[in-house]
Amino acid sequence: MKKIGLALMVVVLLAGSAFAQPVRLMMATGGVAGTYFPFGGVLAQVINDNTDGAIEITVQSTGATVENLNLIDMGDVDLAIVQNDLSYFAYRGISFYEGNPITSLRAIARLFPELLHVVAQPEIGASSMADLLGARIAVGASGSGNEANCRQIFPFFGLNYENTTPFFISFGESANHFRDNLIDAFVFTTAPPNPAIMDILTARDVTFVPVYGEIRDQILAEFPYFTAETLPAGTYARQTEPVETIAVQAILVVSEDVSDDVVYAMTRAMFENLAAIRTGHAVGYHLTAEDALRGLTVPLHPGAERFFREIGVLN
Repeated sequence: MKKIGLALMVVVLLAGSAFAQPVRLMMATGGVAGTYFPFGGVLAQVINDNTDGAIEITVQSTGATVENLNLIDMGDVDLAIVQNDLSYFAYRGISFYEGNPITSLRAIARLFPELLHVVAQPEIGASSMADLLGARIAVGASGSGNEANCRQIFPFFGLNYENTTPFFISFGESANHFRDNLIDAFVFTTAPPNPAIMDILTARDVTFVPVYGEIRDQILAEFPYFTAETLPAGTYARQTEPVETIAVQAILVVSEDVSDDVVYAMTRAMFENLAAIRTGHAVGYHLTAEDALRGLTVPLHPGAERFFREIGVLN
């Protein structure tokens, strides 16, 4: 999105004037029942409240990572929350983005880990994803990183979209379908605790299907952006045992067209107001200056780099 008179606005921004017209930015997030949308709202509010009225971010609900990357590429949004694995592919024009790189991507910071949740109806008796052969599975909205992760990991368990019945629906729709027994299982790549899963567990039991052992090792070897993680016991009601799984990282990216001074101001507002972010959303406690550069898979924006050098995170 083109910014008119941006240089003048930035000068006033840094002077803290209340009379400047704000730099208006659009942030792409995810579905309303996921983590990206509410957490993006918290980030936007903290930035808006702590830049003296010079930056005004509007949050947009989307189909999440894949759509967000395309929106950045088309110039329809300025910044977005995305998964680190798909942003790696997009920036380099490989895998899902073969021949179509999105080189305008720049990183601001790592936000939080996103664990793979595989949730099944208890009566299926699934102890492995391989047990979902022939099942009706919600794999995420079309254009989401969630659905892309399903395509990545299904083959390791002998699954594909021909020997299962995939439902390309959002987190909220998946939860509703699950409650109504219209699907047998769903896969969410999300930061725990996910509100849609929490809602289901207020009324019924579920089976958390683990991803572990040799197959997990194979997944990590093939896709090094996944890490081995464990969903601690008690993360959700009725979840009495830990669940081994895998995870990616959610990162905040921005178009290279956004000025260095504006990105610097946004980054500074975030990391100088971590208490407000953590009060606003449970995943906020993962956001720290020490871990801000962990898992970044696209180049750091110069504005963010300037801030991290100032506080000693970068030499």
